[in-house]
Amino acid sequence: MKGDHVSVARSDNMKSPLLPVVHNDEPSQNKTVRQHLRTVFAPNNCYIVLGPLLCAVVCLCARLGENDTTKARNMLGVLVWIFAWWLTEAVPMPITSMSPLFLFPLFGITAADDVASSYMDDVIALVLGSFILALAVEHYNIHRRLALNITMVFCVEPLNAPLLLLGICATTAFVSMWMHNVAATVMMMPVATGILQRLPSSSEMVPPAVGKFCKAVVLGVIYSASIGGMSTLTGTGVNLILVGMWKSYFPEANAISFSQWFFFGFPLALCIFLVLWGILCVLYCPKGSGKALSPYLHKSHLRRELEMLGPMSFAEKMVLSVFGGLVVLWMTRNITQDIPGWGSLFDGQAGDGTVSVMMATLLFIIPNKIKKGEKLMDWGKCKKLPWNIVLLLGAGFAIADGVRSSGLAQVLSKGLVFLETAPYWAIAPTVCLISATITEFTSNNATTTLLVPLLIEIAKTMGVHPLLLMVPGAIGAQFAFLLPTGTPSNVVGFTTGHIEIKDMIKTGLPLKIAGTAFLSVLMPTLGAYVFGTKG
Repeated sequence: MKGDHVSVARSDNMKSPLLPVVHNDEPSQNKTVRQHLRTVFAPNNCYIVLGPLLCAVVCLCARLGENDTTKARNMLGVLVWIFAWWLTEAVPMPITSMSPLFLFPLFGITAADDVASSYMDDVIALVLGSFILALAVEHYNIHRRLALNITMVFCVEPLNAPLLLLGICATTAFVSMWMHNVAATVMMMPVATGILQRLPSSSEMVPPAVGKFCKAVVLGVIYSASIGGMSTLTGTGVNLILVGMWKSYFPEANAISFSQWFFFGFPLALCIFLVLWGILCVLYCPKGSGKALSPYLHKSHLRRELEMLGPMSFAEKMVLSVFGGLVVLWMTRNITQDIPGWGSLFDGQAGDGTVSVMMATLLFIIPNKIKKGEKLMDWGKCKKLPWNIVLLLGAGFAIADGVRSSGLAQVLSKGLVFLETAPYWAIAPTVCLISATITEFTSNNATTTLLVPLLIEIAKTMGVHPLLLMVPGAIGAQFAFLLPTGTPSNVVGFTTGHIEIKDMIKTGLPLKIAGTAFLSVLMPTLGAYVFGTKG
């Protein structure tokens, strides 16, 4: 009986239609047409068409003055196309980053082999090697152990809120020095919010100092990641784009080495970092904050989390050893002109990317002693490699080459001709302010890609060292402190719900001004010594 009942039910279901019956009446047809039109003219589809449309308008209608050529006009059209897709995200950013590979040859700007070579050089190798090492650090939870240990140092008794904030910010800045600042933010934000989770929520009756400290921690993490990234070449894509453009435009000049940039970038970042800490303490750590926070934050809590991680394993120690060895090799490849580094043993043929990939390769050779036959890293763990950033860097280098070879840089640089009359001491702040303003509305990588080639042409016209303009332009592009959309790190902090736009403006505006002031002082002084620029 039970089987018959099931068979009858199935028979009834077979007779019922699988889809609802659609009556072919006029209103439904009109509705279907409207749906099709709505689908065709969806915002994303319009943004997709916008890129080629703007490109066509520029190529056919734009006039670039006395230096107008078909090649320069085509380059400008392609540039507008790419930036339209980048800004609207009509096409995924990594795919847009690959568009120069077909747009440049089809528009007669650059040969296919030449544009493809921009996507793999020593700078890209430096990025790939450092990303693999960063993945190893993340896989073995070394970043969390490091953060807890450093925070414990600053979590004294009785609790000192400004000192604890300094520990969190300093840890983030240090981590960001050795990996991309976005990755550092993503890694450190859970650590920071984990500390904040011990605090009562804003819905409860809590002292105002608790909510202010939450804002200070989140703002400190996102800004410290950006500031720490300025210190080293691996900290942000902007520094790598700058180095790649310097190498592309001036192949006969000495390349900017990791140590050379560090000697300039670290003092600058340290000055800006101390200002950041001071601003956060003044705005968000009023007197008595430590007393209000002490019932919820205690050193025993951090110690308990550290004990849960257990003692350092062999794998963790080996990853730290490889990472430390890489930093030493980076710093000693070229020391000074009088004291040659180990790079001289290879007649200058080895670059920072050389040792980056070499040390990353060791991770696939050294066993982890967790499972027999298993190495510290395998290719399965590398599936999280941020290829989007690698492709974006390649696109930046390709665009820089195209802007130079097409003659577009000479045309567009005339828009900044007013810099030629600026006094020497005013060049750095002026360039920095221009770059820092543009970067609030577009990505810092895109700002650098567009602005630096123009600054090179202006430097040639003015007869000054190109780095005197290039460095302030690139660093200014990293001063995206005012809006959540300025950089992905800002988005990560904004999504925690602890901060608002007014908090970012209140903190970011004085920080941007201070950064511009420090850069204006250090570029013609320390920068002149480190980079060999002349006044």
